[in-house]
Amino acid sequence: MKKILIAACLALCIVLAFGATAQAKTLKLAMDADPVSLDPHVQLSGGMLQYSHMVFDPLVRWTKDMQIEPRLAEKWERLDDLTMRFYLRKGVKFHSGAEFTAKDVVFTIDRLKKSQDYKALFEPFTGALAVSDYVVDLKTTKPYPLVLNMATYVFPMDSAFYTGTDEKGQPKDAIVKIGPSFALTNESGTGPYKVTFREQGVKNVFTRFADYWDKASPGNADEIVLTPIKNDATRVAALLSGDVDFIMPVPPQDYERIRKESGVQLVTMAGSRIITVQLNQKRRPEFANRKVRQAIVYAINNEGIVKKIMKGEALAAGQQGPMGFAGYDPALVPRYDLEKAKTLMKEAGFENGFSCSMIAPNNRYVNDEKIAEAIVSMLAKINIKVNLKTMPKAQYWDEFDAQAADIQMIGWHSDTEDSANYTEFLCMCPNKDTGYGQYNSGNYCNPQVDELVLDSQSETDPAKRSQILKQVERLLYDDAAYVPLHWQNLSWAGKSNLDIDPIVNVMNFPYFGDLVIK
Repeated sequence: MKKILIAACLALCIVLAFGATAQAKTLKLAMDADPVSLDPHVQLSGGMLQYSHMVFDPLVRWTKDMQIEPRLAEKWERLDDLTMRFYLRKGVKFHSGAEFTAKDVVFTIDRLKKSQDYKALFEPFTGALAVSDYVVDLKTTKPYPLVLNMATYVFPMDSAFYTGTDEKGQPKDAIVKIGPSFALTNESGTGPYKVTFREQGVKNVFTRFADYWDKASPGNADEIVLTPIKNDATRVAALLSGDVDFIMPVPPQDYERIRKESGVQLVTMAGSRIITVQLNQKRRPEFANRKVRQAIVYAINNEGIVKKIMKGEALAAGQQGPMGFAGYDPALVPRYDLEKAKTLMKEAGFENGFSCSMIAPNNRYVNDEKIAEAIVSMLAKINIKVNLKTMPKAQYWDEFDAQAADIQMIGWHSDTEDSANYTEFLCMCPNKDTGYGQYNSGNYCNPQVDELVLDSQSETDPAKRSQILKQVERLLYDDAAYVPLHWQNLSWAGKSNLDIDPIVNVMNFPYFGDLVIK
């Protein structure tokens, strides 16, 4: 009898184990690229922030309707004009097993202020002060209206895990853009997923963190297998064939095809990411001539690009921030006029044109390579011969940072959901100490613009601040500081059993930890 009972128990255990395995849910995800690093501070980009929301957790985050909700901070209050106090969630574990406390927030803020990409964002902050294990103050140098917005970019890192030196003697907290580092290949966040396998450019595996704090999350994906597929058609084919479950982004030319296909769904949303090209005034003296820059803006038919290449799934832009942003000015419209462009080239003394180089990614923005090719064709009409080179995102950003070409493409989504952020990174005078102008590869520099943007940072009256930012947009428009193309629509597609809509947002940071697989 005893043997029978033991055998029955063993059989039951096998059944239960098999049932648990059968219940495990894996999401096969295909993006146009994978994270360039496991270090969340090595690059300020949409791809790295998407990764951060999987492996780390912010103090607070945006909801779908653009409200702020608690995450690692349960509540907050403003103590005075320069201090915001955050009360931290207790019982949160890092992937290493260490407990999350205020010292990790202080460590993270200090590291953000050292990051080449993030320090401009955190320039208004003096730092963070741990009041107790679960209370931390964020302090600013002057009144700053966007403290909560910025808290969405504070993904606390495990201070103990990233302290000390690695096997090569390099500090574990070193932020290294090019070359090896501890944080490049190791992570310890508080997020819903741990990185359990990574071969960059090939495959990334994220496994649900058993001790994840958010037990109220409806998310039930136990594992996410991310495969980067840079080619649009191949990515769509992988979804339709069932090889993957979820893809992003979706090329506009395939929207209708996916909508008509049974078993899959398409989700789209208007976006605030501006796609632009920058004209390097230090590399090409012609671009230092305002009339030449204006001619280029007039020569590029961005409304035509939206219609023909984007299939209407974007909005042609004349300025940086779209309608609804504080600096939006309805008078600053797209201005394609080929004859005016030719006249401006003649007035500038370049009627016969010149030759220059251009680089663009081929898997970062929707139809980026096709857009770049269209720009080359359009500039040829005003006798500017452009030698274009496109490349994958993983290679592109090193070339972009090195300013390897005369014309460079960049898209930007406002980190703070505010107009000023576009200018802080794309158009302010490049300054390595402050980080302002970090992605201004055109080397445009207008001290009046800088002064106005800095004024906007401490202006707490919304109407006055809006007027300041509108003045900034007008100056940039008149100067042709950059070439605005369009605001890119957002798109995601997946199998019908995925509850996609609740996890996507205008920032294009899907909250995969909350994804429900039916």
